[in-house]
Amino acid sequence: MALQGPVVIVADTPAPDLVAALRTAGAFPIVETGWIDAAGAVSSVEPEALVLAEPCTDRPVANALAERLKARAGPFTPVIARIGDDGSLWPAEALCIAASAPADRLINRLSCALRLRTLHSTVLRRTRTLAARGELPPELPASDPLDEASVLLAGRGWSYPLLSVAVGERVGVIGALSIENAARALQARDIDGLVIGDGFGPRVVEALLTVLAEDVRFRELPVAVLGGHPGPVERFSLQLPNLERIAEGPARLVERLMPFVRLHAFGERMRRMLKSLDAKGMIDPDTGLLGHEAFWRDLNRAVDDAEKRGVGLSIARFSFDGSDRRSGLDAARLLSRLMREVDFACREADNSIFAVFTDTDLRAAHVVARRLAGVLKNTTMAPDRKRVGIEAAVTLATLLPSDSVDSLIARVVGGRAAAS
Repeated sequence: MALQGPVVIVADTPAPDLVAALRTAGAFPIVETGWIDAAGAVSSVEPEALVLAEPCTDRPVANALAERLKARAGPFTPVIARIGDDGSLWPAEALCIAASAPADRLINRLSCALRLRTLHSTVLRRTRTLAARGELPPELPASDPLDEASVLLAGRGWSYPLLSVAVGERVGVIGALSIENAARALQARDIDGLVIGDGFGPRVVEALLTVLAEDVRFRELPVAVLGGHPGPVERFSLQLPNLERIAEGPARLVERLMPFVRLHAFGERMRRMLKSLDAKGMIDPDTGLLGHEAFWRDLNRAVDDAEKRGVGLSIARFSFDGSDRRSGLDAARLLSRLMREVDFACREADNSIFAVFTDTDLRAAHVVARRLAGVLKNTTMAPDRKRVGIEAAVTLATLLPSDSVDSLIARVVGGRAAAS
């Protein structure tokens, strides 16, 4: 895919390799500027992206550029920063890449970020269109995407406890002491980043990276490999544009990884928004489940249909003691992936979830509910974000000939919890 322009390159010395690579990739126009003029260039050029070809040694100048970017309206502007191995500072939101990395790696990383800019632009355009028509579009969340992000930590050596603490201070952590457990988590969960610590041999790491590179779902996943790992990590860098080997230790690894994790979680947020817009607001953009109005409308229709056709209909309520908003969202998003296409659900303000199983009697609904509760228990992020595991209490009710929607809901809310 050709890069969109304009692109601003910030450096006090010429960067001919970047200019040539960007021009080959189709970027136009390409604007070169020094650090002292960078903030002004952002205002006048309105770039699609910035490439920081060298670090800034003047903190006020760097802060002025960061503030100018933050103040811009419209879709986000990706910032790619070349950094050295001397531990120099870089902008907090920048997607960093080693100064020694080939230019084509930087282009791949920039293209990946620009795809998310395009996604964000699409969401903004469609919400403006709905607002112009007098329709009420779903609200764009204002919270930091890191508040909802989860990172998979694979490892079992000396670095594992240090990485677990460092990552857990910023986002939710899903631990995997084996590559097999890591692969299962990747399939079952919404993962916003992967950290590979020590304790695995080079063939094991290579096998995991091969799986990621060959599966289109994971090709843009942020992956950080602890620097002491042997093996040909770098040969996967073109297939995995957000792959980095980081040698400076756990704290530095987390610092480098977080902007990528934030961007990935932001992209997932935008994809959920698009689904909600496609469904004319019937889908909750936070969870992927039905919104409240759509749920109760569909429940009334499902009850009427079940009574007319004489088929079963059951409803379950999943409640989570001690859950917070983060763990409640985690459970709801997992449930949206696990439910059958003929079923539907919604999340309540207290984090509980109503799930309706169509054409299903009480016995079959009990089997389905137990399976779902088991997956939630073993997969949902706990409120402290540093461990997996949250108990789901389940109550069930099935539609009786004398039932209305209100009486059905009253029984499932007041019913005795089934074993989870």
